[in-house]
Amino acid sequence: MASDKKTAGALDVRNIIGSLLTIYGVILLGMGIFGDTETDKTGGINANLWAGLILLATGVGFLAWARLKPVVVPDQVEHDDTAPHMGG
Repeated sequence: MASDKKTAGALDVRNIIGSLLTIYGVILLGMGIFGDTETDKTGGINANLWAGLILLATGVGFLAWARLKPVVVPDQVEHDDTAPHMGG
């Protein structure tokens, strides 16, 4: 009997975090490239550009991590009936 390994897929928290960070990174990167840089307020650094690049790289890293090392969900979960139960 061949065992099909099921993964968490889209419900893996790394996919959710990676997607959000990637979206925010793209938005900030776009603002850094096309928006007003206001470098006088940030000490000569385009803060949106650098923050966008860092968020984008981190988000892609999370997505790659989830893709390369997926969480395997077991088919059956065994219950321990000897464990004390909460409540009455």
